[in-house]
Amino acid sequence: MDQGRADIDWRDGRIPVSRRFDDPYFSLDNGLDETRHVFLAGNGLPDRFRDGFHIAELGFGTGLNLLATIQAWPGGNLQFTSFEAFPMEAAEMAQALAAFPDLAPLVPGLLGGWTPEGGTWQVAPGVDFTLVTGDARNTLPRWQGCADAWFLDGFSPAKNPELWEPSLLAEVARHTAPGGTAASYTAAGHVRRALAEAGFTVERAPGFGRKRHMTRARL
Repeated sequence: MDQGRADIDWRDGRIPVSRRFDDPYFSLDNGLDETRHVFLAGNGLPDRFRDGFHIAELGFGTGLNLLATIQAWPGGNLQFTSFEAFPMEAAEMAQALAAFPDLAPLVPGLLGGWTPEGGTWQVAPGVDFTLVTGDARNTLPRWQGCADAWFLDGFSPAKNPELWEPSLLAEVARHTAPGGTAASYTAAGHVRRALAEAGFTVERAPGFGRKRHMTRARL
């Protein structure tokens, strides 16, 4: 999976669809509600938030998950690290995020420091964001961080199998704090088995919209 730039088509002019993976970046029903259901509630958030909390993510996409997290953040210091092989350009992100007017006040903080090459900057008071670009199978093993919660948000496992390989999910576990969690929209059996083999206690939970089930896991 070579690193490059996002290659996008637009559905109805507002929903980005990856040409590379033939998959939309967020739910066709309501992407923001999906994020809140899958990644926030799926990780027991915002109830588990505390000063110094660290979230890590496989698949940054449009930045929707980050901004939804900031909207729910009660204050203090939050670290958010995302691994992305095919970053969007700022204009593409702006077009995608325009579908969520509730998040509009947070968009300038994200795009103001944005570079597809990656880096770290403060996107909101107390919120430090790091974008790690490249193939996560190479970058995550070298990462020195440890997350309290993981957002596993790659494209569909059937279309983007690289982000769901057992060896990569084992690295997710290795970079998870004791008692930490992970959540994903997918309930694919091989993903749940790989998380279990990595040391997580895994459960299948009600999904969002057209998806009957999703995955929740705790280390």
